Amino acid sequence: MGSTADKIKGTTNEVAGKARQAVGKAVDNHEEQAKGALQEAKGKAQVAKGDVKDAVKKVVDKA
Repeated sequence: MGSTADKIKGTTNEVAGKARQAVGKAVDNHEEQAKGALQEAKGKAQVAKGDVKDAVKKVVDKA
């Protein structure tokens, strides 16, 4: 998967995770809040992975 795809998928997971947390909070479901937090963290990691791929590509392109 390319860096852009990683970033898009990551951002999607971040947004979905935040929404899931909000729903869990609204209905007082701690398990759903925790699952949302995990999904948001996964999204942040995916975005970071895309950023690393971009940085590596820039270094390789300069070589």
